[in-house]
Amino acid sequence: MPRCKSKPSRGKAFAPSAQPSPPLKLHADTRSTASFSITAYGDAHVAINGRMLERSLLLLPDRIDETWGPADFTALALPHLEALAALPCDVLLLGTGRRQRFPPAALLRPLIEAGRSVEIMDTGAACRTYNILLAEGRAVAAALIVESARAP
Repeated sequence: MPRCKSKPSRGKAFAPSAQPSPPLKLHADTRSTASFSITAYGDAHVAINGRMLERSLLLLPDRIDETWGPADFTALALPHLEALAALPCDVLLLGTGRRQRFPPAALLRPLIEAGRSVEIMDTGAACRTYNILLAEGRAVAAALIVESARAP
């Protein structure tokens, strides 16, 4: 196999700066603009700004609605999705519990009629996506189904 030979360097050799470079920042700092972010999640809970919640909820950057949502995916009903159709957001996430499941088309009708798209994923993925979109400054809402430890 032929070997590659390095070419001699032209000009000045690279010399590291005497001052350390600032740390690399991969996403926007939301501490000053976001009110509610997800700080932890598990199979049967979501923590919002460190506060543990063990029931389904609707989360927007400026508010939490702990009265929204079914006890588990099988209890998802038309009124739950009707409430999402009028939300003031650009991106709507639906976390369906421990695993991704798609609601029947009839349940999605209010969102379709309102011209709203919804990103459907498991609740863990919805939590991660919410925080990323929030950090980007997007108008995002997350409807999160949090199943009890006993739910299938």
